[in-house]
Amino acid sequence: MTGAVLRPGSNAARDRGQHAPLSGWRQRWPRTWGWIKKVAPWLLAALVLTLVARQASDMDWAAAWQALQDQPLSGLAAALVLSLLSHALVASYDLIGRYETRHDVPIHRTLRIAGVCYAFNLNFGSLVGAIATKLRLYGRAGLSAETAGRIILLAVMTNWLGYFIVGGAVMALAPPTLSPDWPVSETALRWLGAAMLLTALAHVGWRWHAGRSQWQVRGHDIPLPGGRVVLWQAVVSAVNWAAMGLIVWILLQGKVDYATVLGVLLLAAVAGVVAHVPAGLGVIEAVFIVSLGGGDISNAQLLAALLAYRAVYYLLPLVLALVAYAYTEAKGKTTS
Repeated sequence: MTGAVLRPGSNAARDRGQHAPLSGWRQRWPRTWGWIKKVAPWLLAALVLTLVARQASDMDWAAAWQALQDQPLSGLAAALVLSLLSHALVASYDLIGRYETRHDVPIHRTLRIAGVCYAFNLNFGSLVGAIATKLRLYGRAGLSAETAGRIILLAVMTNWLGYFIVGGAVMALAPPTLSPDWPVSETALRWLGAAMLLTALAHVGWRWHAGRSQWQVRGHDIPLPGGRVVLWQAVVSAVNWAAMGLIVWILLQGKVDYATVLGVLLLAAVAGVVAHVPAGLGVIEAVFIVSLGGGDISNAQLLAALLAYRAVYYLLPLVLALVAYAYTEAKGKTTS
């Protein structure tokens, strides 16, 4: 039997004419979306780095150095203590992974591995710290790559759950008063914050109701923790983000209200991730200066506080992490 001929006025011809553009769009969309996912992060990174370069060229570095020298020792000491506490809290994320995977690496070694990797992650990027180094150190401790991968995933989930809770609450209830040059309005920040907070609370409620279960991704079963573990994740991560904001607030000597400092720090953290710059170098400073510059605190004072923050939160813990890493490597596969 020969194929039917489609007459110009027939229903079949009209149907084919209507669905042809849709079919073509469906074929092109995966390719288009893949291109967008590849290009968009680089465009955002270019925007952030342009902002960094512009702020650096306008900075009075002599005044910033003088402001750094004027930092009170009591504030620096308090910031250092809180920094070490924050690093310990982040290291404890891996105890959640230890509980979920039931591995037998001792608690003190788990904390040491996690602490080393967090300091490396801050200073060298996630591929070095959060992934490569952690896989290596857990492998030397006798864990499989699959188990180490679950620990990493749980730590990432813990970190961003707390971010959504703290960031959502701050943006929704007390959004930072940003510079007029900032392209995001207060109303937009409030709506964004409300969406973040509701998403986080919905996740906690869902896991509490559903209990432990499996999440299938591309044929792989990923175990999801139950409600009590998710609540553990939410609390420890939220406390950590709040402590990080408190460190910067102390170094700013209380000249900017805490909620504003915390909100800007949370925005800067995302900008640092987007820019793909190791340690967010220059990105955090630029976001703070654009957000708070021209107010009750000078750009030089802002930069001095942020340089002190880098010293106590990034560099000093890195020195300790390098010592701990050398010790761990020297011990090899022992259980110490």
